[in-house]
Amino acid sequence: MDYKETLEYINSLGKFRLPSGLSRMKEVCGKLNNPQDKFKSIHIAGTNGKGSTAAMTANILSQAGRKVGLYISPFVVNFRERIQINGEYISETDLVKYSRKVIDTAISLNEFEFITAVAFLYFSEKNIDVAVIETGLGGKFDATNVIKNVCTCVITKIALDHTAVLGETIEKITEEKCGIIKTKKTVTVPDQNPKALSVIENYAEEILIPEFPEIYSSSLKGTKFVFEGREYEIHLLGKHQVLNAVTAITAVRSSPFSVPYEDVKTALENTRFPARLEIVSEKPLTVIDGAHNPDGAEVLSKFLKQFNEKPTFIIAMMKDKDCDSFLSKILPYADTCIITKIENSRCMDVGDLSALATKYTKNIIKTDNLADAIKIAKSSKNSIFIVGSLYLASDARKYYI
Repeated sequence: MDYKETLEYINSLGKFRLPSGLSRMKEVCGKLNNPQDKFKSIHIAGTNGKGSTAAMTANILSQAGRKVGLYISPFVVNFRERIQINGEYISETDLVKYSRKVIDTAISLNEFEFITAVAFLYFSEKNIDVAVIETGLGGKFDATNVIKNVCTCVITKIALDHTAVLGETIEKITEEKCGIIKTKKTVTVPDQNPKALSVIENYAEEILIPEFPEIYSSSLKGTKFVFEGREYEIHLLGKHQVLNAVTAITAVRSSPFSVPYEDVKTALENTRFPARLEIVSEKPLTVIDGAHNPDGAEVLSKFLKQFNEKPTFIIAMMKDKDCDSFLSKILPYADTCIITKIENSRCMDVGDLSALATKYTKNIIKTDNLADAIKIAKSSKNSIFIVGSLYLASDARKYYI
């Protein structure tokens, strides 16, 4: 198979066509000589903030001279960004090579299991020092949870999402996330829901809760803050990214890897992550954000409060999300709301999403075409925010970068 054929094969595997559980992952890893046991890992679960925290954590360790694998999901720019070593995506050649090795095990896997097995095998054969592993969904039965050599865990902010799979309460969702807590029971837990924290306390022996730092400068260029007497700067926008930064700092401190302050500072300054309040154009100001659940909308609304004007929104959402709650939190900030859709079977119908949006704003434009939505938004002369789904963010980003 070539690269294109490999991606087509992976995409054909489906996300939920097989029952949940770790039996298939244990079997495939066994046939691959258990590559996941050959490197240390930092395991990250949670509802929001996992990706940014993982990227910052990996950058800190890489800046300090470690060979660091990073496994994230989903991707925004390129499928290969899901598997990285020291910021470099897995090559097309290696993706084909390691996919073939997983295929040759002849074990039926779903899409996430397959690419997780590829990542573990790739990291093992490249002799990394440590992998920063982001869960895909949940924790206990997540495909990544076959890793054993875990040196520390992180559970980021937990909120209601994927309730059909993980449970309909914060407590049930947290129990699923706590499945990643195994041999080393030290967990970094930022800004957690009290209900979630009470569950985590039943699983962890040591809980590290970083205090929110002092912010002394914040703009569209970035944020400067003081954490435990040290100055830092990040260019990922929003106060929530400050919390993700101190979470990464705390997680690295709880690991076996010692990192000097200057390396931490440099790594945070240099961290970039697509579709997280990402400015893709300055005239007009255009921001792409992958927020797609009520908690993400709450974070986004706090950022929107900084603006003196009401922007134009371009929104598409997946129909399995809590669209009504999401819209209720952000549309009060809208001048105009353009409802659109993308080529994804889970994408909500434009008419159905518009019907929800009319409860919160009357100035609604509907179009099935994302290119038309962007053209209409640019004609408004307002700032533009493209939000509601990481899939939308991925598609929209192609028109700017």
